[in-house]
Amino acid sequence: MKKPLLLIIPALASLGLTQCQTSKPTATAGTSSSTPAAATPAPQQKEYKYQTVEGDPLKARIYTLDNGLTVYLSDYDDAPRIQTYLAVRAGSKNDPSTATGLAHYLEHMVFKGTSRLGTQNWAAEKVELDKIEALYEQYRAQRNDPAARKRTYHQIDSISSVAAKYAVANEYDKVMGAIGAKGSNAYTSVEQTVYQEDIPSNQLEKWAAIQAERMGEMVPRLFHTELEAVYEEKNRGLDSDFRKEFEAMNASLFQKHEYGTQTTIGTIEHLQNPSITEIKKYFGQYYVPNNVALCLSGDLDYDQTIRIIDQYFGKLQAKPVPAFTPAQEAPITAPIVKEVLGPDAENVMIGFRFPGTATRDALVLRMIDKILSNGQAGLIDLDLNQKQAVLSAASFTDLNNDYSTHILYATPRQGQSLNQVRDLLLGELSKVKQGDFPEWLIPAIINNEQLQRTKSYESNEARAGAFVAAFVAREDWKDYLKQFDDFGTITKEEVMRVAKQYYGPGYALVYKRTGQDPNKVKVVKPAITPVPVNREAASDFYKQVTSMTSPELQPVFLDYKKDIQETKLASGLPVYYTHNAENNLFNLYYVLDLGTNHDPKLGLATDYLQYLGTGKYNAAQLQQEFYKLGCSFSVQSGQDRTFVSLSGLDTNFEQALQLFESLLAAPKPDAAALKNMVAGVLKARQDAKLNKGVILNQALVNYAKYGAKNPFTTQLSEKELKALKPEQLTALIQKLPTYQHRVLYYGPRPMRGLKKTDNEETEKKIGYNNQKDEWGSPGSLTNILTQHHRTPAKLTPVPANKDFAEQPLTDRKVYWVDYNMVQAEILFLSKGPVFDKGLLPTTSLYNEYFGGSMGSIVFQELRESKALAYSASSRFASADKVGRSSYNLSYIGTQSDKLPEAMAGMNTLLNDMPVAEANLQIAKQSIRNSIATERITKSDILFSYERAKRLGLDYDVRRDVYEQTANMSFQDLQKFQQARVKGQPQTILVIGSKDRLNFKELAKYGQVQQLTLKEIFGY
Repeated sequence: MKKPLLLIIPALASLGLTQCQTSKPTATAGTSSSTPAAATPAPQQKEYKYQTVEGDPLKARIYTLDNGLTVYLSDYDDAPRIQTYLAVRAGSKNDPSTATGLAHYLEHMVFKGTSRLGTQNWAAEKVELDKIEALYEQYRAQRNDPAARKRTYHQIDSISSVAAKYAVANEYDKVMGAIGAKGSNAYTSVEQTVYQEDIPSNQLEKWAAIQAERMGEMVPRLFHTELEAVYEEKNRGLDSDFRKEFEAMNASLFQKHEYGTQTTIGTIEHLQNPSITEIKKYFGQYYVPNNVALCLSGDLDYDQTIRIIDQYFGKLQAKPVPAFTPAQEAPITAPIVKEVLGPDAENVMIGFRFPGTATRDALVLRMIDKILSNGQAGLIDLDLNQKQAVLSAASFTDLNNDYSTHILYATPRQGQSLNQVRDLLLGELSKVKQGDFPEWLIPAIINNEQLQRTKSYESNEARAGAFVAAFVAREDWKDYLKQFDDFGTITKEEVMRVAKQYYGPGYALVYKRTGQDPNKVKVVKPAITPVPVNREAASDFYKQVTSMTSPELQPVFLDYKKDIQETKLASGLPVYYTHNAENNLFNLYYVLDLGTNHDPKLGLATDYLQYLGTGKYNAAQLQQEFYKLGCSFSVQSGQDRTFVSLSGLDTNFEQALQLFESLLAAPKPDAAALKNMVAGVLKARQDAKLNKGVILNQALVNYAKYGAKNPFTTQLSEKELKALKPEQLTALIQKLPTYQHRVLYYGPRPMRGLKKTDNEETEKKIGYNNQKDEWGSPGSLTNILTQHHRTPAKLTPVPANKDFAEQPLTDRKVYWVDYNMVQAEILFLSKGPVFDKGLLPTTSLYNEYFGGSMGSIVFQELRESKALAYSASSRFASADKVGRSSYNLSYIGTQSDKLPEAMAGMNTLLNDMPVAEANLQIAKQSIRNSIATERITKSDILFSYERAKRLGLDYDVRRDVYEQTANMSFQDLQKFQQARVKGQPQTILVIGSKDRLNFKELAKYGQVQQLTLKEIFGY
C-alpha cells in the first residue's frame, strides 16, 4: 500500500544494516543525487539510529530519542490506520501509601487537557483552579471536622462552577473524534498507565501534536465531577465479587509489596480525600520522556514517522525518575485462607507466588499454565472440564515485574463443596509435579503458542501491545523475542523442578460464598452543582490542530462479487472463498439457517458434542488429536443460525477435517456424559440467576421485547432435560450436514487448484502438486471438501424459522428486579421501525452525535457536567435481520441515591436533544474518517456478506453512510429524533437493591412492576 505523504519532509531511506541502523536522507525530487562543488550544500537532516532484531516477525524498529523517549514502530499495511499506545512506566505500585488510587485518577485527568487544550481563557481559569487545589489540601486536613469539611466542599463546588465557565469539556475527545480516532481510552495497572488510540494513518502528525501536548502538561480541570466518576467506578468494583476476590488473593500473597497492600483504584478514604498537589507531583516525576514509550503498529513509513515524533515529543525534557525498591516477601509456609461474600455464584480461587516476568521460572510458569489449561488438551481441560468433575475450571497467570502469580479457579457442581473443588485443583498440580502428563504435550503447546502468536500478529493492537509488554517489563526487544525461542527449550524435567519448588504447602486460598457481604460500603454522594460543558467553544490549540492539512484518504468498499469467490460442490453445496495470502492459518465454517428457535434441543446437542468421542477416539483423545494438529473445532447454535467451525494450521487442514467429519458423522453417545451435562446445565441456570449482567442484559431485555415466552426463557424444563436420551442429541448432530447449508473458507490453499500458467514459486510456496482432476488439484479446497465433507446427494431444505413475536411496547412500564448491590443499573428501551436501510446513515450519525462516544451528548451531560455516572450511553440499534424491529437502548449505572437525577437526566436528553453544531460536525468527520480508513479484510469479508444477506442487501451498506452523512444537517437529525425517539413509550428496566431504590421516583416513568427471577428466567 502506498504511504501517504505525512509531512513536507521527504521520506528517508535506511542503510539496511541489522542490529543498529541509521536513517539517512535521500535526494529529493527535482534535485541531483550529487551536489555540484560550487553549490551550497543543503542542511544535513538529523539521523536516527534504531535497533532491529534479525528474524523479528514484526520487523520492528526501536528508536531512542535524545531525551530518552523510546519509540517502537512496526509497519503492517492491513488498513490505512495506526494503533498507538503511549505507555508510562508508572502504575499503582508507585502510588504513595497515603494517596492510593493516585495513578488511576491521574489517568482520568490526563484526558482533561492542558493550558492550551481544553480552555477558552487559561489566565482566568488558572486563578480558579489554584483556589480549588488549595481548598482540597484544606479539605484533606479537616478529616476529623465534618462541619468544616462540608463548608470547604461547598466552596470547592462553587468555585468549580466558575472555573468550568472557562473550560471546554471533553475537548480532547472532540479533537480525537475529529481526526477519526477510534478506541480512545486508557488503563492503569500495577506497573503501568497506557493511553491508546487507533488513528487514520494520514492523521499521524495531528496525533503527535495532541499527545505531546498532553504529555508535557497536566491541568486538573473539572476535577470534582471527574472524581465523582471515579467514585462510581469504585462502586462498580464493590459490586463485583470477582474483583473483591482477586483483591483478597493479592492481599494474602503480597503482605509487604504494593501488589497486595494497595489497590489500583485506591481506598474509599483516599478517594474521598484527594490531593491535586500530589497528583501534579506524581505527573512531574513519572510522565517524563525517559520513562515513556510510544508503541505504534500500522500503515506507517518508518522514517517519516520518527521525524514527526521527534518534532513534537523531542521538546519534552528528561528528568530523573524515582527508583522503586520492591519489598521482599517472606515465604508462605501454610495456606492463607480468606472468605468473600457476595450475591454471585460460589467458587474457589487458589494462588501461588512466583518470581517476576523476566525470570526463567516465570517463563516455565507460562508453560505450566498451558499444561493445566490451554482450552483443549490441558489437565484441567480434560480431567475437570471435559469429564465434568466441576462446573467450570481454569488456570491463568498474572505476570508482573517484581512478582508473578499463578491462579487456579473453579466453580462447583450442585452438591459439591468448595473444599472438594479445591482438592481437585490441587490434584492437577500434583500431576504436574510428578510429570504425570504425556510427552507430546509440551511440544504441542510450543507449536500452538506459535500458532496463536502468528494469529495475534494479524492485529495491530496485539503487535503494539507486545511493544508495551517489553517496555513495561524493561526488556530489550531482542530479549523479549528470545522468550519465544526460550519457551521452546523448556523440558519436562524443568517443569517438574519448578512445580515442586513453587507449588508447596504455602498458597493463598479464597472461598467465594453466596451471601450478603457484611463489609459492603459505598462511596457517599457529595453535593455537586452541574457544570457547563461549553459545547460550541473551542480552544486556539484545537483550532490550530484541526486546521492542519492532511492527505485525503478514500474509502474502499467491498465488492462481494469480486472479493468473494463462489463455487459449488458436486452436491450443489455453495462454497464462499476468500484467500489468505498472509500466513498459513485457515477458518472453515458450515453455516445453517437453523437454530434453537426451531428446536431448543439443538443448543444442548451442540454443547454435548464437546463431551463425545468417535469409534476410534474417546472425547479426551479426540481433543488431544486436534491439539497436536494445531487445530480446533466448535459448533454453536443461535436463535436462527448454527455455525459449525474448524480452524488452525492449513498444512493440517485435511487431517483435521477428516477427524472433525468423523465426529459429526458418528458421535458416540455417552449416557454418563449426558447425565453430568444436564446436572451442569441445571447448576449453571441457578448461577445465572445470581449474575446481575445476565439478569439485566439478557433476562430483562428479552422479557421486555417479547414477553414471558421469549428466546431466553424457551428452553427445556428440568423434567424434559432429565428425560433426554443420548441418541436424541447425537441424531441432531448427525443431521446437521444433511440440511441445506453453505461453506465459508478463509485460508491459503487454492479454491480449485493452480493453472499450468501459474508460476512454480507459488506452487512451491503452497506445497500442492498441479495435478488436475474434476474438482481441481488434490490440495485444493473443493477437492478436499468433496472427498471429506459428508453430505447426502440431495440436501434437506431447512425448516421455516420460528421467530418470536415482538411486543408492541406501547405502554409506559418500569420493570425492576431486586439485587443486593451498591449501584442501580437502568436501561431505557423503546421500539423503533422494522429494518429500513434508508435510515442507516441517519441512525449512524445520530448514534455518534448523541450517545456513541466519550465526546457524545449523553457522556458530556451525565458524566462530565452532572457527575451522575461512570458509564452512560445511548444507541439506536438497527435490526440485524429483515422484518425485525430496531430499538433505542439507553443505559446508565449510578449510585442508588442518585437514581432520581440520573433518570431525569437521561430522559430529558432523550426527549430534548441539545443542539450543538460543533459536536455535529465532529460526529460527521469521525464517521467519514473512520469509514475512509476502515478495511474489511480476511474472514471478516465473508461475515460482512453474511450480514448483508440477512438484511436483504447485496452491497456494502457503508457506502450509503459515507456518502449521505456528508450533507446531513442538524435538522435531519432532529427530524429523526422527534419521530423515532422523543416521546416514544418506554419500558424501563432496573436492577438494584430493594432497600436503596426510590420507588416513588420510578413511578413517575410508568407502572412499576417487580419481576421475580422465575418470571424472567422461565424456571
